[in-house]
Amino acid sequence: MAASTAKPDEIPEDGKVAAPGKRKKLIMLSAVAALLAVGAGGGYYYWQRGKAAEAEKAAQLKKKAFFFDLPEITVNLAGAPGQERPAYLKLKLALEVEDQKMIADIQPLMPRVIDNFQIFLRELRPTDLEGSAGLYRLKEELVRRVNASIYPARIEAILFKDVLVQ
Repeated sequence: MAASTAKPDEIPEDGKVAAPGKRKKLIMLSAVAALLAVGAGGGYYYWQRGKAAEAEKAAQLKKKAFFFDLPEITVNLAGAPGQERPAYLKLKLALEVEDQKMIADIQPLMPRVIDNFQIFLRELRPTDLEGSAGLYRLKEELVRRVNASIYPARIEAILFKDVLVQ
């Protein structure tokens, strides 16, 4: 009869049978602990993956760049109607290329590049070069024209060393 007088929440003295309420709590706690462990592992994985992506970006930024200076270019700009004196544009540019070998490929084609620049720049008006947006458009157009002139070689960017509109 001793077994019948025991309450269901109490653990018997021999400890072999756990009470049903304690068993549920133990299962719930182990499930929560497992979820926390999986969540922490997933968070660590994504954090490490983000660090690897940042390291890869930094390695790309550290990539060596080579620069090729172009001769100074001076052109007269297209005048607006009623403009008395001509306006001039003076540019000093550098081409950013991927490797040293590319410079050797580009040098024989420089007369073609300069010719394309001269034709394009002479059609510009001083108002086309106003503000940073004007210079950005100029840079993009010059990159496009260089890449068209030296195809299949390709430059990465054009850098303005000096820009003077007078």
